[in-house]
Amino acid sequence: MRIQTGRGTIPLITLVGIWSISALNALPGLAVSPILGKLSVIFPHSTELDIQMLSSLPSLLIIPFIILSGKLTEKVNEIRLLQLGLVIFALSGILYLLSNKMWQLIAVSALMGIGSGLIIPLSTGLISRFFIGKYRTKQFGLSSAITNFTLVLATILTGYLAEVNWRLPFAVYLLPLISIVLSVYLKRSMENGAMVVSGAEAKVPSVAFSVTVPGKYGVNIKHLVQLMCFYGLATYLVIIVSFNLPFLMKEYKFTSGNSGLMISLFFLAIMAPGFVLNQIIAFFKQKTKFISLSIIALGMVLILVSHTEWLIGLGCIFSGLGYGVIQPIIYDKTTHTAIPEKVTLALSFVMAMNYLAILLCPFIIDFFQSMLHVKSQQFAFIFNLCITLIAMVWAYVKRDSFLFDDKI
Repeated sequence: MRIQTGRGTIPLITLVGIWSISALNALPGLAVSPILGKLSVIFPHSTELDIQMLSSLPSLLIIPFIILSGKLTEKVNEIRLLQLGLVIFALSGILYLLSNKMWQLIAVSALMGIGSGLIIPLSTGLISRFFIGKYRTKQFGLSSAITNFTLVLATILTGYLAEVNWRLPFAVYLLPLISIVLSVYLKRSMENGAMVVSGAEAKVPSVAFSVTVPGKYGVNIKHLVQLMCFYGLATYLVIIVSFNLPFLMKEYKFTSGNSGLMISLFFLAIMAPGFVLNQIIAFFKQKTKFISLSIIALGMVLILVSHTEWLIGLGCIFSGLGYGVIQPIIYDKTTHTAIPEKVTLALSFVMAMNYLAILLCPFIIDFFQSMLHVKSQQFAFIFNLCITLIAMVWAYVKRDSFLFDDKI
């Protein structure tokens, strides 16, 4: 079976290889979450700082290595870089299973952050290499859906495995072994001419089409910075569902199981728009991001005003749906900010904003809570709702600008 790319076809196995990389984007730090409460018992001499480093170190290292990976694609073969990152990632999974001391787990976490950082921009960079036009937009949507679907499944799996043995959740970090095998087919597609154009075999070119971009660096810096800021903002706005909802639901007298279900609904909702992204953009056009922000705002309102599970769940779904539209559109839009040789580098800067927003979110909320002397668990949602409403006005007023004018 062959898949249409917009300028020819590629084997299905090549696309599956790209999808497998997207699935890995959700894994860093995931296996640690279900055992955080047990670590102080498993390692009685570990400090609170040790435990915090174990959960946050991968994200801290992912950010610089995402950018490094994007820069290296200008000089290093993408598949070799991908395979290096996958080997480091898989090696960290093996070492996690063998580690029996806290310092070893922390060191392996750093290693995983490096490997993950190297492969993350390649998941979108390879899509931009193989696909164009509406086919590329569709694949960015599917890539986002796969990432979030994997996150939900892996979260459920690691939670179950943690009940059996505290080491077992680390087994999810062995998934890169599958991608290593599939990378062989990716390499063949790029080296042996797996793309068929107009019925004839032709090699996959490094540069699909010539693109004129203002600026001496081959990147439209102004547009790229706009996309980075908006993506970071959007991620910050919705990530409080994952970070703060458990505390809010505890205040509402719900169990931790209830909050876990709500967070799962949130990530499943992020996945959904990816399957119909082209249709969504074709319908809303330059108002797509405005509508998405409106849906996020509606979700936050429902979470705030309701003390019933089904309305909170609906709020989580709305927030997820809005972000699920924004994320792949930002990736697709980024491909228009750079010449083909620089697209992966541009994507690396944009994708780094996701992890930066996740790292900074708790500090931002804590800073403003302390400054305003507010201790309510509702504060994070009220504060982010206000920012979302301001962003909605911005998106509507500037709907004809590069950042907000989305078309298929």
